Parts: sequence; structure tokens; C-alpha cells
Amino acid sequence: MTHPKSLEDARAALRQHFGFPDFRPGQTEAVESVLQSQDTLVVLPTGGGKSLCYQVPALMLPHLTVVISPLISLMKDQVDALTRRGLPATFVNSSLTSTQVADRLARAQRGEFKLLYVAPERFDVGSTAERLKGTGVSLLAVDEAHCISEWGHDFRPSYLRIASVRERLGWPPVVALTATATPHVRADIVRQLKLDHAKTIITGFDRRNLRYHVVSSRTEQDKDEALVGILRAAPGLAVVYASTRRTVERITNLLNDARVASVAYHAGLDDAHRREVQDAFMKERVRVIVATNAFGMGIDKPNVRLVLHYAMPGTLEAYYQEAGRAGRDGEPADCFLLHSFQDRFTHEFFIKGSYPERDVVEKVHRVLLRSASSTGDVDLSAEDIAAGIRDKVNVREVEGSLRILTAAGAYRRLPENNSRANVRLLATPERIKRELGVTADSMELGLLRALWRVAGSALEDGTVIDLAGLPPGFSGANGVASLLDALQGRQFVEWKRLGGGSSLEPKRSLETFAIDWATLDRRRRAELAKLDAMQQYAYLRTCRRGFVLRYFGDPAARPRCAGCDNCLGTHVEVSKGKASTGRTPRNRPALRGRQGKPGSPAPDDLVLEAADGVLLERLRTLRRSIAKEEQVPAYVVFPDRTLAEIAVRRPSTTAALAGIRGVGPTKLDRYGERFLALVRSADGTEAA
Repeated sequence: MTHPKSLEDARAALRQHFGFPDFRPGQTEAVESVLQSQDTLVVLPTGGGKSLCYQVPALMLPHLTVVISPLISLMKDQVDALTRRGLPATFVNSSLTSTQVADRLARAQRGEFKLLYVAPERFDVGSTAERLKGTGVSLLAVDEAHCISEWGHDFRPSYLRIASVRERLGWPPVVALTATATPHVRADIVRQLKLDHAKTIITGFDRRNLRYHVVSSRTEQDKDEALVGILRAAPGLAVVYASTRRTVERITNLLNDARVASVAYHAGLDDAHRREVQDAFMKERVRVIVATNAFGMGIDKPNVRLVLHYAMPGTLEAYYQEAGRAGRDGEPADCFLLHSFQDRFTHEFFIKGSYPERDVVEKVHRVLLRSASSTGDVDLSAEDIAAGIRDKVNVREVEGSLRILTAAGAYRRLPENNSRANVRLLATPERIKRELGVTADSMELGLLRALWRVAGSALEDGTVIDLAGLPPGFSGANGVASLLDALQGRQFVEWKRLGGGSSLEPKRSLETFAIDWATLDRRRRAELAKLDAMQQYAYLRTCRRGFVLRYFGDPAARPRCAGCDNCLGTHVEVSKGKASTGRTPRNRPALRGRQGKPGSPAPDDLVLEAADGVLLERLRTLRRSIAKEEQVPAYVVFPDRTLAEIAVRRPSTTAALAGIRGVGPTKLDRYGERFLALVRSADGTEAA
């Protein structure tokens, strides 16, 4: 495929493969920059179409596009959607077997794919980068690029290695993409990725189709009642964010008891269960998914109508990104924050644990010095250390202090020795003969005999045994350990591995170690400042939208808007299982007639009449049926916006259907006749 000389080829690819007539603002500049092999930083709001900025160029560039993505579920969603469009894409991650990984990389080397999604950790081991370099990499796309910045709300150390990955791939051009980046974070992305003379493209952060609400709550019961009330009052798919696994499970049970079909999604689920849960939501078998904040980036569905935060996030960046999961199809959606004053304490607890103050670190070090032996050995748990400090210090602060001391070389955790152990015989010969003698060939009895031959009567007082030095037949040190565990469980022996524990440099003061107190203090203050901004948002009496836009440095900020509870006067009041607003909600804005900036006027706006609504429900039923047949999310067949336009415009021919946004040649060929038949039958019924 030849390198395009203009954007016309890119627009043609967009129309052919994705069904959009043209790029949105920001997408045009990004695609043009990428096609010119220029390093590019793209900041588009959630739902602004970031993925198209590298997916369309990837189809035209001569070699492979490698996409670094942070989550397995996000990769799967993207690849599934591309595959349904007939586009050559795949992913490589820990959900695959080694054979599957090898097969996909080999196919990538043969040029069978244009896009390969990987996690940054994939390059930490093996020769993945070198194999891909030999294939030829035309573009490196870094999704969720704010993860590379220590100032970002979702910092991930693995992202810091992307610059070295780029070097190993042969320094291909980079496009870095994010939805939430303050000026400080943007500068950090450019520096960490070594983007030389990067073109920075920033469009407005304003998502005009979203309405923002804050519900003040004093107790957990208040939040529960508000949550159930809002979900009962407002229709559509919903995402509920909670801060802990336990809360996720409790809320899921609460909603199901209230007959709001819900599923739980968090890190405690195994991979298979997590995929099952996400598929149930994506294919709309359940209405609500309740998820921990850590998995926000994995939930990518265009027609979510509600996002509810059960508790206040720690930063406005995190809240804006998670709330932005609503209304990605450009249609009206609502974002609710259930807030109580106590929400702040949880975040302060974690911040103090991650960045403990200097005097806390010094107190921890003094407790360690007092308890260390002459050789520096220490046998204290974090709980013991916290109890040894007179002032109130929690265990998390102690653990944070130990990490700092470990990084500075003042404190070391010692690994256990895998083969040397102290073993003591507890059972008498009579008991051994009585309980094990009847199975003289048992592995347990064989091990006891081997231990006695090595140590003799010293075994009765406890002695050191080299497990790896025992006779063959016990599967080495690990096999012996399993047998010892079984014997200890039956009180035949008592044993423990040697080594482990911790040690301290016993005669050195803390001042002699290189600890960057200024950086620790700066990071703590920065995190607390972000928390302050989030809490200010929750307590605002003025325009919430304007506050968010000013935080991100967007000049579009205005004193008032038509999309937040303060400006609309629609505050939610909670009363015994019900949630109501102070005013009747405004009518839903008209559907936009073409792809463009959310909320922007369009001369061909669509208005759904009653008959159109009936047809729209029939179209959705057909879409669900097709999605079930093909085992894909419903939006992969057609998004809600496309179905709405079909319902209003009622195309009767293939050519007319092809003119509707979101209907490309592939989908027209695959689904067109079934949808046209439904429209024709609806028109016939109404005429009769």
C-alpha cells in the first residue's frame, strides 16, 4: 500500500472501513501528522475518537503499527471491533498460551496484520521487540499515555520503559494519546517518550452531551437509596464505580435485590469470569456493571447512558475520564457523583501511605535500630513497627516508609533459602510405626527414614537439613517441602525454611543514605492538591462544567452551562429508596445528524417521533439477535446513533442505507438486507 500524499486517501479509508463521512476536529490534524511520520501528542476527550487517529493511518502505512495498551479487556474490545470490520488486527497478552503468542507474532512477521496490540510488560522478557523490528514497524501508538507521567492520575511504572522499547523497535514515529492531561502531564509525556519536535494536538475537553450531578449523602444508606433511585428513574445502560472489591460485591447484591440486573467486575475475579462478566454487559444481557476504578479503562461501550460514582475519586482527572465513559456515541447521558465528607479520608490514607512524611520515616528507622541485632537482623512486622511508635502511625505509612528505606539501601528483605531448612521430629517411633507402618512404601515414611539416616538422633531436637541433598525420588527440594507440609499438618514434624526475615545497616544514621526528601514532599503535596480540587468540585455552588474546563486549561470555560445540576437547578433529593430532582428533566436534545463536535448544531438534526421510537426498538431487537448469533457486542453491529438515523430516515434501498453514518461497505454487505427488510415491513404495517 502506498504512502498517501494527502488526507483524501485517509478520508476514503474512513468512509470505507468505518462508515464516517469525515474526521472530527482534532482527528484531521492528528492523522495528517501521523501520515507525515511526525511524533504526535493527541489529547482528545473521552469519546472524541482517539483510536481512529492511529487505526486509519495503520491501514495505509507500509508496515506494522504496534499499539501499547494498558488493559487486556481494552485490547480485546478494540481488536474485536476491527476484526468485525474485516481489518487485520490482533493482540498479544497474558491471556494467551505461549503457542498462541508465538503463532500471532509469526503471522505479524509475515505481514498478515496491520495492527498489533501489546502491553508494555510484553517487552520486558524475550525477544518480542527484536522480532518486530525485523518485521518493520511503521508506527508506535501509546494509548492512555498519561500513565507514563508520575503526575498523571494512573501512573504505571511499566510505561517508563516505553522509550527503551521504541529504541529496540528501531525508533519508529510515535503517536501518544490520552483524554486527561493537564499541561504538566503533557510536558512529562513528551519528555518520557523522547518525542523530538512533537506536534501537540488538543481539542476542547467539553463533552456537551454529558450532564453532571452531585448527590450529597451523609451515610452509606443515603448513597444506597440514591443509587437505586437514580437507576430506577433513568433508563439505559449504566456503569457504577466503587473504590473496593468488597463494595463492588455489596452494591451488586443490593442492585440485584432491587431488581436492577447487575454484574460485578474487579481484580479479584479470575480471567475467565472477568471475560464472562464483561461480555454480559457488552452484549446487554445485563443493564449495569459495577466496577472498581482500576478497571475503568477496560469498559468501552458507546451507548452507556449513566455513569455513577459511589464515592469520590481521588483526582478530577480520574473522575473526568471515568465519567466520560458515558455517552461515547454523542447522545445525551448523565454522570452522578454520590459524595459524602468521609470520602476524603480514604484518599488521604492512601496518599500518606505512598508518600509518608520525613518524621514518620525517621521514627520507623529508629524502631528498627532499637530492635536490630548486632549483625543487623530484624524480626518485626509492619504491625509491630506501628505499635512501637508512640505517635499515631498506621500500617500503610509504615509499609511506605519501609519501601523508601529499601530503595535507599538502609533496609533489606532477605529471601528464604529454598533448600536449607530446620526440621524437628515430633512423633515417637511407636506412633510412626502405628500410623505409617501399614503403608511401608509411602512417600512420607520414606522421607522420615531418609531424614533419620542424614541427621540421626539430632532430628529429635531439631537440626538443619539440606533438602536438595536427600536421596533421589522425592522430586527435589520442592517435592520434599510438600511432603514436610503434609507431615507437619499431621504433627509428625515441625519445620521451616532458613533465611528470610529482614536486615538493617545497624551503625549508620539515616542522614548517610541518599533519600530525596524534596521529591517525596513534592509528590505528596501534588496528590493532596489534586484531592482538594476534586473535593472543591463536589462542593461547588457554581457551574461544574466550567470548573472542570478551567482545571484542564480549556479556554472554552464559561460561567454557566446547560449541562450541570447547579446551572439547571436539578439537584437530586433522596427519600427512602427514591431519588428525584428539583425540576422536571429537560427533553433530550435532538440527535445529531452527522459526526461532529458533541452538541454542535447540524442542519439535518433528527427528531424521533412516536412511530420512529417503535421502529427503533424493533431495530434494536434485530441488532441484539445478530450480536447473539455472531457473539459480538451489540454496538459492533451498529451503534445506537446509526439505528436512530435508520428509524427516522427509513431507507428502502441499499444506496439509501449506505448514506447513513456508520454504515460502511462491509456492514452493508453483512447486515444491510436484514435491516432494510425490517424497515420495509414496518412501513407496510403503518400504511395498512
